[in-house]
Amino acid sequence: MKVRPPTILALASFEKGQDFLRQCKQLGARVLLLTSQSLRGVAKWPTESIDGLYFIKDKDKTWEREETLKAVSYLARTELIDRIVALDDFDLENAAALREHLRIPGLGDSATRHFRDKLAMRVRASAAGVRVPEFVHLLHRDSVRAFCATVPGPWVMKPRHLASSAGIKKMHSVDDILRRADDLGDEQSHHLLERYLPGNVLHVDSIVDGGEVRFACASAYGKPPLDVAHDGDVFTSQLLVRGTPEEQEAIAMNREVLRAMGHVRGASHTEFIRATADGKLYFLETSARVGGAHIAELVDAALGVNLWADWAKVELADEDTPPYAPAPLRDEYAGILLSLAKDLAPDSSAFTDPEIVWRLAKDHHIGLIVRSPDPKRVDELVRSYSDRIHRDHHAYLPPQDRPTA
Repeated sequence: MKVRPPTILALASFEKGQDFLRQCKQLGARVLLLTSQSLRGVAKWPTESIDGLYFIKDKDKTWEREETLKAVSYLARTELIDRIVALDDFDLENAAALREHLRIPGLGDSATRHFRDKLAMRVRASAAGVRVPEFVHLLHRDSVRAFCATVPGPWVMKPRHLASSAGIKKMHSVDDILRRADDLGDEQSHHLLERYLPGNVLHVDSIVDGGEVRFACASAYGKPPLDVAHDGDVFTSQLLVRGTPEEQEAIAMNREVLRAMGHVRGASHTEFIRATADGKLYFLETSARVGGAHIAELVDAALGVNLWADWAKVELADEDTPPYAPAPLRDEYAGILLSLAKDLAPDSSAFTDPEIVWRLAKDHHIGLIVRSPDPKRVDELVRSYSDRIHRDHHAYLPPQDRPTA
């Protein structure tokens, strides 16, 4: 009897995950992609690896939930869908709703909140004994006042459902907080208030299989993404030296976080902060997807692990497949630099060191990845290139005016 190949439906409101789609096809799956109508004729999808390409009406890459349910339910009349995968943070909730509606295995609505809702993340992590900055739901006014009276400012007000640093505001007084809450009106319950901790932000990028972290890579941002987003600067990140206490602590805490959140299968990008005040590591947020800002290319350059492709391997594994293990790792280090650029097509040819292994091709952006067996050499190049990019190419735009990543 001929075995039917599995059918996987990928949701991509933004253009990303091409290697995931290619790997799924290579593994013999039938690949369907639902993406934003605004990307039609713009995004460069690997059509040779896609069996069905579908578009849905969007507003700034946002899909209306009920329309998405109707569209995919209609598609399911002729396609027997086995897996639904969200390729971006903003697709997670639609994917969860579709799984619930069509009764397809994977993260449902409640479980997905632990990877999309910053308040749910903190409540869950704190209950599991993971260290988090003090926080309070921006809702009950007396609780907010009591929080500000006992937790020293400044504080940060965070949207619960936006990704990374989007929408985060630093607050310096209780009056400012309450005024901002009033301005938010009915939207204030979709925010939380948290103690602002200056420090160095780390991230751990993982592949999870069978509820266990099977691969993890720890890196550090040059400047916290919040500072880069608000003040405008060159974004950088580079791998931590393997085997150091800092790297080991980040990987161990990442394992605790993903276990607490109930991540069973797939990729994850988790962020922590090493607080300057006490030197301790605090959990900030996690996700059930590959990290943005070309973190996948950074990991691949240093270690030879393609997070998108390996996520596909895990997603399509069946109960008879042995647990995931990465291929033998490349024993090198890498650093990435990204910046908005004042020129439409910035010329990076002045950067000529042989350690450069990747260059970004995107309008009004400049980006490089450098690789070396010596982490000190990577650090030297990242610092030098950051100064040069800031001087010769960098353009500052307020967050609301920046092109969507």
